[in-house]
Amino acid sequence: MDKAEIREIYKTKRMHLSPKELEERSIAVVQHFFTKFDVIDKTVSLFLPIEKQKEINTYLLLEKAMDFGAKIVLSRSNFESGTMRHFLYEESDGLELNSLGIPEPKKGKPISPDKIDLVIVPLLAIDEKGHRVGYGRGFYDRFLAKCNPNCQFVGLSLFDEFVEISNLDRTDVPLNSFVSPAGIHRF
Repeated sequence: MDKAEIREIYKTKRMHLSPKELEERSIAVVQHFFTKFDVIDKTVSLFLPIEKQKEINTYLLLEKAMDFGAKIVLSRSNFESGTMRHFLYEESDGLELNSLGIPEPKKGKPISPDKIDLVIVPLLAIDEKGHRVGYGRGFYDRFLAKCNPNCQFVGLSLFDEFVEISNLDRTDVPLNSFVSPAGIHRF
């Protein structure tokens, strides 16, 4: 299937999750994540959920990672340039929703992509080689291409299955790992 078809299927699947299912799956993903990934004293880029899209509840991950001493970095999107800038997360009341409903930092200390140790990546679906299907604007692929070569890219998903993507692009950046409610898969 091509990315557009996959995108629609998985957006629909997410919309059919009850609030209880969404929370249970989010908790399972976060629990699996912390069994394999060390965030102690690491700089971690994290996405916060678009609630109207029923994205995974990453606030659970944010709180626990900060308890371990991780420095959390959040992005601000520039829709004109298709890029993201990253800022150190310092206060919960320093967030605002952008036009798509993405919580973003209002201000903060800028962090360069090459200073990030681990990137938590949103996705709708993923293939067996770590290529993801997102919302189709390429923000994350452009960002990941600028990260340090030793940076780990970890996708989080509410679903366990893999898809076959027929229209991969040369600019698609594969992930190193994928965490779902069933566990962790490394590529």
